[in-house]
Amino acid sequence: MTTLAESNTAPIVQSWSVWHIDPRHSLAEFSARHMMVSKVRGRFTGVTGSIIDAADDPKYSSVKAEIDVTTLITGDPQRDEHLRSPDFFDVANHPTITFESRRVSGPREHFSVTGDLTIRGQTREVTLDVTFNGALDHAALYQGKAAVGFSAHGKLDRTEFGLTRYGSIIGDDVEIIIECEFTK
Repeated sequence: MTTLAESNTAPIVQSWSVWHIDPRHSLAEFSARHMMVSKVRGRFTGVTGSIIDAADDPKYSSVKAEIDVTTLITGDPQRDEHLRSPDFFDVANHPTITFESRRVSGPREHFSVTGDLTIRGQTREVTLDVTFNGALDHAALYQGKAAVGFSAHGKLDRTEFGLTRYGSIIGDDVEIIIECEFTK
């Protein structure tokens, strides 16, 4: 990804700030159909990453995130181990899921982030619908740091990422829900 600093065509942005995901207050969740009669939900608690915020023009902002697949929890330890196996995420060979944005569009309060999502060694472009949840400017109230929060939603086809097992039992469409707090 070309950053704004590397681009000769990008305008001069007056205000930049770097924010880091607070992993204690962030998670990524997913939901998939099971036997076409119910949904199975799971979450990853090992979410790390950062955003570069171009305050003057959010379209020049960027996001990088990584999910530790070993932190997968569905509420059933046997299912969790199966999802970590080569049948699904193959954690031994692909311990992380990554996302790197390509573009940000829309107003600061509700926008879209399009980028490269890599799961199990397969990279595909996905778009997330993002809502700005608010900011805490009173740094003394939050461990001496300013904080912001975002919620993101999206969908993907699991088969595009090599997650093809049990096609007649598990639906191909997977809903993604991400809740993140960032500190400055």
